[in-house]
Amino acid sequence: MRAVRTALFGRRARRRWVHLILGGALAMPYVFVGSVVIGPLIGDDHVFGSLTAQLSSFAVGLPLAAVTALFPLTRPMSVAAVRALCGVPDDALAEGPARSRPARGRTAAWFTLHLGVGGVISGMSLALPPFAAVLIALPFFAVLRDSRLGMPAGFDEPWVLALCPLIGAASLVALAACVAAAGGLLAHWAPRLLGPTPADRLAEAERRAADLAVRNRLARELHDSVGHALSAVTLQASAARRVLDHDPEFVREALAAIEDTTRRTVGELDAVLGVLREADGARPMAPAPTLAADLDGLLRRTGAGGLRVSATVDVDPASLPPLVSREAYRIVQEALSNALRHGGEATSVALRIATAGPDLTVTAENSLPAHSPDAGSPDAHSPDARPGGGHGLRGIADRARLLGGTASAGPAAGMWRLTVRLPLLPPKGHA
Repeated sequence: MRAVRTALFGRRARRRWVHLILGGALAMPYVFVGSVVIGPLIGDDHVFGSLTAQLSSFAVGLPLAAVTALFPLTRPMSVAAVRALCGVPDDALAEGPARSRPARGRTAAWFTLHLGVGGVISGMSLALPPFAAVLIALPFFAVLRDSRLGMPAGFDEPWVLALCPLIGAASLVALAACVAAAGGLLAHWAPRLLGPTPADRLAEAERRAADLAVRNRLARELHDSVGHALSAVTLQASAARRVLDHDPEFVREALAAIEDTTRRTVGELDAVLGVLREADGARPMAPAPTLAADLDGLLRRTGAGGLRVSATVDVDPASLPPLVSREAYRIVQEALSNALRHGGEATSVALRIATAGPDLTVTAENSLPAHSPDAGSPDAHSPDARPGGGHGLRGIADRARLLGGTASAGPAAGMWRLTVRLPLLPPKGHA
């Protein structure tokens, strides 16, 4: 009994009732337009005085509602109402306007169904409660029996009067049952008519992939900029601490390098956060670093930390495409950061940037740790190396792959060698 009461008068049933009343309210303008059409046909301007004329006006108005529902924005409004009032799971409903023809057709079918069923339930909700209230009160108030309420003559019989309250209560329960059934019908059909089409699912998958790509790009930028700065600053501070008592000049240089590195990193963080601003359509506040503008500073700051860098640049960085120059800078930065992280401050790096046919090549070589348990492992650390990492090579490979290039890393002739090739011209499909 409790389950029946909940199904007929529970919170979900009441909310669905509101949704049906909303459909009836939306149907009224179309019914009025239908009455303008039906009135001259039946030769009577008082259309709402006849039930047949009202139903005819309703039947004429529904096709008009279907036509107006073909506009794309009908679906978001309908979906919002269904989510708020019908108890349909969010993932069962489509997001955004209906763009394709099948989606618009299904939306029009839903809108027509909502207005049609809602109009009927709204009419019943307006008519039945007053009628039921009169029936329930009829045996107890003689003034109602003596008034001209249009009651049939049989209601004067005592046994009919005795049954009137029961009939009135049954009418209300029947109305609640009709509302529950109609609300359940709409909730059943909402996912089928307002749910995502295959094109909607594809668009949602592409949107999620784009969001994931933005997050991955942000993670790479943070790893490369902040990770490199922390590696350099850690080793610069460590070297300064060891010579603090007998080489104050080196300490001053190290502190100046730390100041320059941190100041530069703040600017790079601004550029990294610009990735988020670009995703939101806002203008980034600082440009991302490139080989042309920032390679010299990167080499200077890295060398101040004790890492010996021998750089050979056989190409004019200013002639490189902006995207290639930006990604190549990050690759060089990560290569130097890995050498600092895994080799320590005594490590020397041979860096070469050149062109090879249609590609830009970046090669970095540094000695393997002397006591590495696995000469081929990039995770082997010298005593001065900073622990952690593990994402640098993968980030480099991701950057190269996004530009249609390649990246390889591993031991070669007692050295750790990183080789990256980046096409100077965008490959087909990446333009």
